[in-house]
Amino acid sequence: MDETEVHEHLTFLKETPSKVKRLLDGMDQSMLRLRPSPDEFSAVEQICHLRDIERDGYSERISRILSEDQPRLRDIDGARLAIERDYNSQDAPEALNSFAAARAANVALLSQLNSDQMNREGELEEVGRVSIRRLVATLREHDEGHLDELNAIHRRLYHQ
Repeated sequence: MDETEVHEHLTFLKETPSKVKRLLDGMDQSMLRLRPSPDEFSAVEQICHLRDIERDGYSERISRILSEDQPRLRDIDGARLAIERDYNSQDAPEALNSFAAARAANVALLSQLNSDQMNREGELEEVGRVSIRRLVATLREHDEGHLDELNAIHRRLYHQ
């Protein structure tokens, strides 16, 4: 991935919180907590997941790769966190604000990195060697998946 692609990914990542906010506009508490199926996240669970993966996953991974040589990075079980942290009972606007703040900090940091820093690597559990550059692409893919899921929730609620 070249520098132009990195910039495009960072622009996408920067815009994700506002895209999420637009999808949630007008949803009341019952809508936010409605699960499409027992195995799928509700809208509020989606937001909490994005927040926690950003803070506990990507922020930590980026920081450690920048400050350590070849750190071993843990994987995060998002489904387990959703249960342990009772995502569906959390406040959606508060979770979205926390996600937006963590994302803004990560994008600001990533935007300042030079090519050598973007190529630094760590060992991600269940994945193998990953560079910061690859984490940026992975984070975008992660966002795209959750935006698709939030769009599907939005369609079900408003276009039945």
